[in-house]
Parts: sequence; structure tokens; C-alpha cells
Amino acid sequence: MVSSSAPEDRPEILLVYDRECPACNAYCQIVRIRESVGELRIVDAREDSEVLKEITAAGLDIDQGMVLKMDEQLYYGADAIHALALIGSRSGILSRFNHWIFRSKGRAAVLYPMLRFFRNLLLKLLGKTKINNLGVDGNQRF
Repeated sequence: MVSSSAPEDRPEILLVYDRECPACNAYCQIVRIRESVGELRIVDAREDSEVLKEITAAGLDIDQGMVLKMDEQLYYGADAIHALALIGSRSGILSRFNHWIFRSKGRAAVLYPMLRFFRNLLLKLLGKTKINNLGVDGNQRF
């Protein structure tokens, strides 16, 4: 369930990604977490936010991986998709498939770089600019 605020008794879990990426957006729109875990809030990395400042301060390049913030911990890239699989709902065929694929940390570590490569290629073909949250000179295009 996606919402803008979490009830006090359920922790807020943040998923930060580039909403302009069609592949990332599709994935993040179908991912669901178990209600017992918390309330998932999706954050667009192209918008200024406190969590993006925290990600930048940690030296994480949002153009190269989504970030899951849970229990004050930042999970990046393959670790984020692995954590999502572990806390994810198992209802629906896509949710079960996501859990089956990424519940293994090793499988997530192998598959995530390939998925990122194709994501970056897609964004290059679409002419998208990078978020460049780390402010690296000459790092505006995919």
C-alpha cells in the first residue's frame, strides 16, 4: 500500500528512485510490502527531499541505484531490491516472482547490475538527463 504518511504504529519505509525511468517506475508501482512491516512511501529522486540529502551525504549515486530507507538504515541498489523482496507482499503473481528472484542476496547482486545497465541504456535512448545528486562535473547524461 502506498501513501503519503504513515500511521504512528507502523514505521514509514521510503523507496527513493528516478520516477522518469519507465522501468523503475513500473517496478515501484507494483511493489507492495506486508502491512505488518510498515507503510511504504515512494519518493521521486528528482524532487528535493530530506531523504535525498541524506542519500547524497552518504555518497550514494541515485542515478546508479534505488534506495530503500528502513529503520534509519539506507539500502542501496542490489541491497535495496533484496530488502524489498524480503519485506514484500506475496500476494499476486508479480509479487511472488519478485520475492522468488530477489530473496537471494547473491542473485540480487548478480542481476541488479544487468538491470541497471539496461535501465541506463533505456534512459540514454529516451534522452533523459541524470539526477547527478553527487554533483559530479560532466555527469549530466546517461
